[in-house]
Amino acid sequence: MIDEICVSNIALIQEASIQPAPGLTAITGETGAGKTALLSACRLLSGQRADKQQVREGASEASVSGRFYLGEPTGTVDGEEDGLEREMVVSRRISADGRSRVKIDGQIASVGELSSAVAPMIDLCSQHDQQALLHAASHKAYLDEFAGAVAKEASAAYSQAYARMMEAKEHLDGILSASEVSQERLDEARYVVCQVDEVLPSAEDYEELAQFVRISENAEALARTSNEAYDALCSEGGALDQMNAAIALIEEGAAFDDKLQAHADSLREASYIAEDAAREVLRYRDAIDLDMSTLEQAQERMSAYQTLMRKFGPTLDDVLAHADDARRTIQAADGSEEALSSAKRALSDAEEELSSAANVLHDVRQAAAPELSHQISVAMSRLEMGSASIECNVQMMERPQWTESGPDRVELLFRPSSGMGARPLSKVASGGELSRVMLALHVVMKEAKVYPALVFDEIDAGVGGSVGNALAEVLEELSHTHQVIVVTHLAQVASRADKQYVALKDEADGVAVTRIHEVTGDERVAEVARMLSGSTSDTSLAHARELLGIS
Repeated sequence: MIDEICVSNIALIQEASIQPAPGLTAITGETGAGKTALLSACRLLSGQRADKQQVREGASEASVSGRFYLGEPTGTVDGEEDGLEREMVVSRRISADGRSRVKIDGQIASVGELSSAVAPMIDLCSQHDQQALLHAASHKAYLDEFAGAVAKEASAAYSQAYARMMEAKEHLDGILSASEVSQERLDEARYVVCQVDEVLPSAEDYEELAQFVRISENAEALARTSNEAYDALCSEGGALDQMNAAIALIEEGAAFDDKLQAHADSLREASYIAEDAAREVLRYRDAIDLDMSTLEQAQERMSAYQTLMRKFGPTLDDVLAHADDARRTIQAADGSEEALSSAKRALSDAEEELSSAANVLHDVRQAAAPELSHQISVAMSRLEMGSASIECNVQMMERPQWTESGPDRVELLFRPSSGMGARPLSKVASGGELSRVMLALHVVMKEAKVYPALVFDEIDAGVGGSVGNALAEVLEELSHTHQVIVVTHLAQVASRADKQYVALKDEADGVAVTRIHEVTGDERVAEVARMLSGSTSDTSLAHARELLGIS
């Protein structure tokens, strides 16, 4: 339930707030006064697209915030409700450059998170939605929602089957496309594989080969440096002799100061390490064996690697990837019959599964359509539409026309009277009839929909008189099970509201400003009188009091 909505710098509104009643709330005012700006605020809170044009001219940003109560009262304390299950506060700011910032319960959030949190709680119905009703593409969703859980389950199964079928089709198309490569591309792929397979390259082999060539080509230098290093360590007067002499001198001094013994011990450990290193260097020198024939073979193989990298590189990884692509091209072109056959079987199975799911979904829709038609028609009769009725037509399309939403074309057809044929709404329904059909649809859908709040923007467009009375009665009935907010020009609707707000447009220094405030008592009587006759004459005021039930 919407507890409060606050608006700042939206369209003509500088500052405004409303606290809708739990039942029916009416928002009234002259045409052009800015009533629908509050509906724009609801859309922004529902996560719909923000437009910088919504920011009041001259303002740096616009903002809208709302407090919502989720769930039902949890209990009472001393006869009073102790609160609702959860309170949620959301806000959204739109800067003059179009950027949007969202907070939910004080925490920064995304527009998507805002939509997930608020959109399921508010059903917005504007004149734009009425125009959408003229397009059959929107009718399928109404039928599925009316059919409830069984349609949801069937639709989910169909969507999954459709996704699997599309995946299988794309896989088969890929195999077929790959098998139709040009002869020039096939020849190129075979050339690549032939060149690479002559070398049989691998990353491990390349690294080992590069190291062997590097060592072999520098064998003489390695032998010389290791020999000279050994001599520097172990020859007479070399580093080890000098280190041992130093150890002896320090140990001689340690006889007088035992602190020196630790240094002698450290140097002796270092001398052992140096002796081990000298022996390893000697072994390394003696192991050097330059085999020119082996080096030449290694150099030739390294040259082959370098040739491959010049042609298909620049790196060895590029060469290997190029070769893999070429092999796949050859495999596809040679017609991997097994893969092709497997892909065709998978597509056939997916098509069969999809057909089965489509039949189930079609049957569910066919079964629900007559009852939806009947209930909308009954609601229409309550709205003074005589014998006019709605016929929900469900027709399974040809297989190529199936879409992700199902195999059916669903359309609500309008029959102006019992003696006339049913035709598309766009062909026969007037503006007033369309408003009443939309309201009748909402009345029928109230059980199927979980929206706690219904917001109508001029659902009464094009109606008046006894039709207005009937429409007001239906809206009041809706407010017994839902929170209903309606922007209206009908006094009959406004007079039945639990709360009434009026939008007034003033002008200061050439700038239009819309003020929205709640009207009660004599002020409400005057507003209803204005709606009735455009004036506050004694007659219209008396009529207004009668509508409001004020003696």
